[in-house]
Amino acid sequence: MTPRDTTLFCLVLCLGQKIEAQEGNLSTPTISATPGSVIPWNESVKILCGGAPESYLYQLEILGNSTYTVVEKKWGFQKTAEFVIKHMDTNTAGRYQCRYRKQYSWSVHSDALELVVTGLYDKPSLSTNGYLVVMPGVNVSLRCSSAHISFNRFSLSKERRAVLSQHQNGGRWGDFILGPVNLSFSGIYTCYSWYSSSPYVWSAPSDALQLVVTDTTNQDYTTENLIRMGVAGLPLVVLLVILAENWLGRQVLPKEDQQELPELSCSRQKTQTEWTFGLTPRVTR
Repeated sequence: MTPRDTTLFCLVLCLGQKIEAQEGNLSTPTISATPGSVIPWNESVKILCGGAPESYLYQLEILGNSTYTVVEKKWGFQKTAEFVIKHMDTNTAGRYQCRYRKQYSWSVHSDALELVVTGLYDKPSLSTNGYLVVMPGVNVSLRCSSAHISFNRFSLSKERRAVLSQHQNGGRWGDFILGPVNLSFSGIYTCYSWYSSSPYVWSAPSDALQLVVTDTTNQDYTTENLIRMGVAGLPLVVLLVILAENWLGRQVLPKEDQQELPELSCSRQKTQTEWTFGLTPRVTR
C-alpha cells in the first residue's frame, strides 16, 4: 500500500469513527400533546417532538401492531417540531412516536404517546361515597358507572390526561382509589368508559367532580394569627373610643341650648325658694 493510499485509508477510518460517535451521542427525543392526550371528537391536537438544535428533519409515526406508519415529516433546523392533527377521529387516535435526523444518522424513537378520541358513546356518571374536600394523607374513592351499556374498561382523567384504568368483566362500573392524597391531587376529574378491543376510542366524558385537598394545618395557623392580631388591637380600639367620648363631651353646645339654660336655672331657683318658704314656720306676734 502506497503512502497516499495509507493516508486516504486513515482519513476514511477517522471520518467513520467520527460519524459513529455522533450517532451514539444523539439524545432521545421527547414527545407530548397539547392541550392534552384525551381529545374530543373532531377537535384538534398539537404534537410536539423535541430533539436538538442541529436537527434538520423530524418524523412523526403512528404505531400499529408490529409496524409503524410515517404520518408527517418536518424539515428545517429546529429544536422542536410541531405536528398538528386538525380532526381527531377513530383513524387518527392511537400510539405515536417521533425521531429526528442529525447529519448522517437518525436518533432513537421517543417514548410512545397515546392519543385518545372521546365522544363515541354516551357519558357515564362519576360519583363518590365520601367528601370532595379532604385532608392530605386520606384515600378518596371514586366510581365511574354506565347506566345502560356494559363496558369492560373505565378510565379516570384529570384535566384531559388519563390517570387510571379499571378493568371490569362485563360490568357497568369501575372503582378508583386515589391516595394517600396530597395537594397535587387537587383538580377537576372526569371518567370515561370504553372497550378493550378499541383502547383509543372512549365515551363522552362524565360530568366533572372537583377534588380539593386542603392543608388544614396552615389554615389553623392563619386563623390563630388573625385572632392574635385582633386581641392585640383591642386596647387600641378601647383607647380610641375613650378619646372620642372625651372629645365629644368637650364640644360647645349650640346657641339654642345656651339660651335655654338661664331660664331653666331661674325656674329651678324659684321652685326651690317657694319650697323653702313653704316649710318655714310662721312667727306670731
